[in-house]
Amino acid sequence: MDVVALVGPAGSGKSHRAGIVAHQHECEAIIDDGLLIRDGKIVAGTSAKREDNKMAAVRRAIFHDKAHQEEVRSALWTHKSKRILILGTSDDMIERICDALDLPRPETTIRIEDIASPAQIRLARRKRRQEGKHVIPAPTFEVKKTFSGYMVDPLRYILKREQDVDAVAVEKSVVRPTFSSLGKFFIADTVVAAIATRAAELVEGVGRVGKVVVESRREGVQVEMEIVLRYGHKAWDVLRETQQSVARQIEHMTALNVLAINLDARRLMVE
Repeated sequence: MDVVALVGPAGSGKSHRAGIVAHQHECEAIIDDGLLIRDGKIVAGTSAKREDNKMAAVRRAIFHDKAHQEEVRSALWTHKSKRILILGTSDDMIERICDALDLPRPETTIRIEDIASPAQIRLARRKRRQEGKHVIPAPTFEVKKTFSGYMVDPLRYILKREQDVDAVAVEKSVVRPTFSSLGKFFIADTVVAAIATRAAELVEGVGRVGKVVVESRREGVQVEMEIVLRYGHKAWDVLRETQQSVARQIEHMTALNVLAINLDARRLMVE
């Protein structure tokens, strides 16, 4: 397995350009901030961007935790990538990651200054410092599984080869963590329950919403709802529409990843 390294200061735009670099150097996988990404999917690891402080984030990024090491190491050998791109803030960090994952030292090292102008690097660092924006080199539907409760924006651009042949779509996501210089906030289960109740009540065929239980997990939320159906409507259609409406509103208003909406309809309301 060959290793290509992309090195640059934190917030300088490495993750933003990771997809391009990986494509140009024929890397089949990317290791960035504790995640192993392959074919547009997060196949293993836990992101350092989820940690509560800088020290914990650094330890996560260099795979200091043994269980984290084993998870990613196992995935690397399972997928058997021929070449992998590793992102790091220094040569020493790249070497630490290689040692932790039993990977060879890089055959090629690319500096962020070689692929981005000083103005582009300054812009990237300003966005990180002022807006708290972080880039994950993976599609948004993948990122949301790991970053439930974070504001995630999709980015998609076309990478063209010479003479516009074999154009390739590269996808990535911008993550805005639930913490910032203004402090940390969380979304209470009662708020999620209220959103779910309102969304269900707006569905034609739902007469009343009863008990709502929200189970919060690191990867998202699961909602259990009791509803009363109105007589004269097709039950399965109402239930399906209610599930879709509740999931859509929760994800739109909270950025939480919805794992399941389970409905219990036991009664009919006759008007």
